[in-house]
Amino acid sequence: MSTLDADALRRFHEGLSDRTVYLRFFSPHPHLSDSEVAQFTDVDHVSREALVALCDNDIVGVARFDALPTARNEAEVAFVVTDACQGQGVGRRLLVELIEAACALGITTLVAEVLPANGRMMDLLIRAGRPVVKEHGDGVVVLRLLLGSDDEAGSRSVRPS
Repeated sequence: MSTLDADALRRFHEGLSDRTVYLRFFSPHPHLSDSEVAQFTDVDHVSREALVALCDNDIVGVARFDALPTARNEAEVAFVVTDACQGQGVGRRLLVELIEAACALGITTLVAEVLPANGRMMDLLIRAGRPVVKEHGDGVVVLRLLLGSDDEAGSRSVRPS
């Protein structure tokens, strides 16, 4: 990780509205800790991937996945886009690129835990052109984006947790 990456990520996070931060972290979270910055910027492009969208060299969106240690070929996915760029296709473009990276690594399912109030994130995943399994639990909606072909996904049985 470079200091430049860390500084850019901190500036990005601190420029997000309280609501956007809450929808991403499920709680007020005005600053990233040093360990979070290290985790978010240290990617191996195998079990952990992160993509950024830039505008004038400033981060305007981040998408990432982290392989789930408890599930073969599944990864947790998370997105956040600056308030000014929400609804302009930044998240969609990041999702397309993230799906390509995940598929190339053999990841078959992206899992997102989303607050019920985060309709944009749910819409983004549901409209991704891939089958989605939606589950409810402990105050969140769990969306499983199935990356295999439609035939493969239709034959899978995904049980609510």
